[in-house]
Amino acid sequence: MKVVVIGGTGLIGSKLVGKLNEHGHEAVAAAPNTGVNTLTGEGLAEVLKGASVVVDVSNSPSWEDEAVMNFFRTSTANLLKAEAEAGVTHHVALSVVGTDRLQESGYFRAKQAQEDLIKESGMPYTIVHATQFFEFIKGIADLSTDGDTVRLSPARIQPIYSDDVAAAVGRTAVGTPVNGVVEVAGPDVFQLDELIRKALAAKNDPRSVVTDPHAPYSGAELRENTLLPGPGAQIAETKLSDWFARQP
Repeated sequence: MKVVVIGGTGLIGSKLVGKLNEHGHEAVAAAPNTGVNTLTGEGLAEVLKGASVVVDVSNSPSWEDEAVMNFFRTSTANLLKAEAEAGVTHHVALSVVGTDRLQESGYFRAKQAQEDLIKESGMPYTIVHATQFFEFIKGIADLSTDGDTVRLSPARIQPIYSDDVAAAVGRTAVGTPVNGVVEVAGPDVFQLDELIRKALAAKNDPRSVVTDPHAPYSGAELRENTLLPGPGAQIAETKLSDWFARQP
């Protein structure tokens, strides 16, 4: 089948396109640098011709509250309209475990708005909720750094390798729409502060991690299980320790 991957040149998108093509599907990477812009609608009609499935793994270039809300609302509305006109039969979107519990955050309010548009569109859909990627652990530390101190909550987190996310999204894309949410997470649970402490130590990073139950995460205060998936989640195989061991 033809699968159009919006955000298909990014971390998850490029892996997803490769996996789908390896399995005999026609996966097309769609992004501004391939002539497809979901904010303006440029190139959408052309790239969606003959597509059965659209997978949206795109992300906003700006995380400022108003900009990110505009991105997800506008791009999702344009995409859903173009899909309906093209006869697409399955819309798949990648989102984040805990989105509905992180509504103090402007970013997660925008992700919730995206999900709501999809659910209300009438288009057959599946939303894949993934936990935080291994590759973004350093980014979490950087966002929580003040001087030489990293202030983080001891809330629990169950991170996942991006390859495993791409595989889960790929399985979803070629499957039947569930008209709901599926969750995917890594195999191990950590405390967020301890996870970052270990990650910094592994890189000989001199920053110190301070445990603070009220430390914000993308602008939202965490409870113990905010970032954890529910009991029905798909659990990926790649362990963080094995991934760390492979890093240069």
